[in-house]
Amino acid sequence: MFAPADYVLRPLTPHDEAMLWDMLYEAISREDEEPPPREIVHRPEYERFVKGWGSPGDRGFVACEKTEEALLGAVWLRGFLEGEPEDAPPVLAFVVRPGHRQRGIGASLLTQFIRANPNLDAIALRVGADSPAARLMERFGFEVACQNDNAVVMRRQL
Repeated sequence: MFAPADYVLRPLTPHDEAMLWDMLYEAISREDEEPPPREIVHRPEYERFVKGWGSPGDRGFVACEKTEEALLGAVWLRGFLEGEPEDAPPVLAFVVRPGHRQRGIGASLLTQFIRANPNLDAIALRVGADSPAARLMERFGFEVACQNDNAVVMRRQL
């Protein structure tokens, strides 16, 4: 189990695109299913979360082990995702690697992200409304505004 002193959080930079491809693959993969081919991240519906990282409006954080600098998780969003309506809430990408979940890393990442983006009033998550990520966002004042089988839009009053 990791204590906060065992890992560090840092802001993502334009130089982190390669690392985000790995994090995206982790986000797509499911622990209870056969892993998809790594090339899946280059499908248009996925690559838009990473390709060309570092554009205006791109922001996020990564959690790394202090000693080995192994990647533990990340949270990020793009300034604008191609293919999304301009008035659509930004889609938050969020992942903690298997074996490191349920240890507070995700809560630390989301806490840091929300603190760094206090004016964020709406977010879309590609998860169900009962997922741990959605429940965690509720702790920051977000409420489910609408949902379908695989996504939820959450909003909060500022």
